[in-house]
Amino acid sequence: MSNFVYLSRERLIELEQELKELKTNGRKQMAQRIAEARSYGDLSENAEYDAAKEAQGLLELKISKMEEMLAKAKIIDTSNMPKDKTHILSTVVVKNLKNNKTYEYTLVSSEEANLEKGKISITSPVGQALMNRSKGEIVDAKVPAGVIKFEILDIK
Repeated sequence: MSNFVYLSRERLIELEQELKELKTNGRKQMAQRIAEARSYGDLSENAEYDAAKEAQGLLELKISKMEEMLAKAKIIDTSNMPKDKTHILSTVVVKNLKNNKTYEYTLVSSEEANLEKGKISITSPVGQALMNRSKGEIVDAKVPAGVIKFEILDIK
């Protein structure tokens, strides 16, 4: 596995904005929460204070993980990639040959995967089956429920 985290330019911008929000407003809100809990009195028996300190630790962990991911981020440049083969950031129109339904997926890194938005990871069983394929090919995706056959109808 590489040390890089491959991201689209859009996802990189989203992550940078989210990190900025966590570092500014997230930390500010957490400090207010801790100060409020501290005002409730004896810290040794103060459940609100303990919960606020634990939440602060989780916030700092999330910030740290995001900073680490952004430090390893590499923008994916699709301009040099072939247009007739699927690759990361390809949008693929496929037909499930079992139920005859058509789906449109964008192949992304695991950090960007979001099935509700039609973004599937290239490390998922379906994503792996669709990588480096051509229009018209029939591929087998080995999923936990068995094998799903897809026909690649289009590559965008």
